[in-house]
Amino acid sequence: MRGRLLRIWRRWQRTRIPARLLMRRCLLACALAALAACVLAGCSERQEEPAPLARGQYNVYYLNASMTELVSQVYETQETDPALLVEELMSQFLTVPSDLDCQRVLSENVAYQGAKQEEQVLYLYFDLNYSSMKAPQEILCRAALTRMLTQVEGIEYVSIYCGDQPLMDRQGNPVGVMAAGDFILSTSNVNEYEKTELLLYFADETGSFLVPERREVVHSMNTSLAQLIVEQLIAGPAQAGSFPTLPPDCKILSLSVTDNVCYINFDSAFLNTSLPVSEYIPIYSIVDSLTGVGTVTRVQIMVNGSQDVMFRDVVSLNTTFERNADYIRQ
Repeated sequence: MRGRLLRIWRRWQRTRIPARLLMRRCLLACALAALAACVLAGCSERQEEPAPLARGQYNVYYLNASMTELVSQVYETQETDPALLVEELMSQFLTVPSDLDCQRVLSENVAYQGAKQEEQVLYLYFDLNYSSMKAPQEILCRAALTRMLTQVEGIEYVSIYCGDQPLMDRQGNPVGVMAAGDFILSTSNVNEYEKTELLLYFADETGSFLVPERREVVHSMNTSLAQLIVEQLIAGPAQAGSFPTLPPDCKILSLSVTDNVCYINFDSAFLNTSLPVSEYIPIYSIVDSLTGVGTVTRVQIMVNGSQDVMFRDVVSLNTTFERNADYIRQ
């Protein structure tokens, strides 16, 4: 920069450029230099896309030295059988390579007890010490396990158990199944929570109509409003005179909102017919609760990834449902 200004100064000495023109050139030189610096800074901050992995290669995640974010390292596996492959990846996950300035994500006092796959969900079992991990580390542990193991063909979701009980969040709600896209990779905002008021619809005492229930929920800002609503419906009503519409063991395999349509994929427990409610009540408990807030106008319900399902042999799920206030008791 100084060299450029010096050359301009010498040229002025030789050609007697007017001072006004010299000032204009100096400002232009400064602006160009600043622009170049910005471009270079932007390039240096831009994260490169990870290179695609070869067959048999998997990203295994560890904690950086400051325990604030995950670091991935490519590992080449020996096993090909899915069950054995999961155990090989877990073994690598629990052992930090000596040449990596990191530490394992799972706390040293937590014991891994095994895994079991059912359909697209992998269930991981740890001892009760898992729930004693500090919240930021535990959330990163969830992210590391989910991102690592959903790389295995046939595994789309991960569910964590502490002892023989499903993992609970800090509000006492089941965390449920997790997909790789559910997580951020740093602790910059894992502690950000907010309070939201929801309007939920549960069954009345006859099981033929819906009744509203307003509920304040403190939740992680990483949880979408639609996901939160369905989770609260599964948790069941809190006020007297309201009754459940969804089985308590029902699991959300995936949930997304695209073009104002909420796509919900339940496991087979959704088809549980033991609840004493009419066949349309569970459907419109979900639909009317979701379409009452946000941008959702229609809902598509699936079971184990399929919409070609007859709910209670009466309601076809091969359609999108819109809000229907006829089922709400006036």
